[in-house]
Amino acid sequence: MELISNKIPDEFRTVIPRGLRLVHKNDQEFLLVESIFCPRGHNLLVDSVHIHGEPSIKLELMINGQKGLAFIDAFWGSHVKLFSFLPECGEGTMLEGFCPYCHCSLMEEYSCHREGCDSHTGMALQLPSSTGKVIVCARLGCPAHILDVSAIPHELTESISGINFFGAGTEDLFGGLE
Repeated sequence: MELISNKIPDEFRTVIPRGLRLVHKNDQEFLLVESIFCPRGHNLLVDSVHIHGEPSIKLELMINGQKGLAFIDAFWGSHVKLFSFLPECGEGTMLEGFCPYCHCSLMEEYSCHREGCDSHTGMALQLPSSTGKVIVCARLGCPAHILDVSAIPHELTESISGINFFGAGTEDLFGGLE
């Protein structure tokens, strides 16, 4: 799948939180997750599975009673992922996320802001040094995700949260995972 870049606001460049960085690929600029953790401090970025040439985010997921691993593209807003299992799911299917190392839950209350999504649950991934977190909607197919960093003005994190790098082949059922 080819990434299609969206503009990163200039104001964000000076306040990029630890765990994220700007990268240039094919003369385009992207935001990349470079370190992200479970609540107990396990690093979820793995070098063993690369997507778009970068390490991926490894998660344990439960979908309709089926459990397995998922490797998520670390490019902010990308919806590319690889599964170690073939989950059975339909419209409105919810997922549960866990740390693949200590198996602690990644779930928390989250009212999805995406029009048409009624999810009240999200998967929270921690940025380094308690600088903030990324919350991803738990409804499969919902692309909503937010950057929650108290040191950055809400309007700015909201503009970053709205970035989705949709490219060829992104209309898949699992588009809600980052």
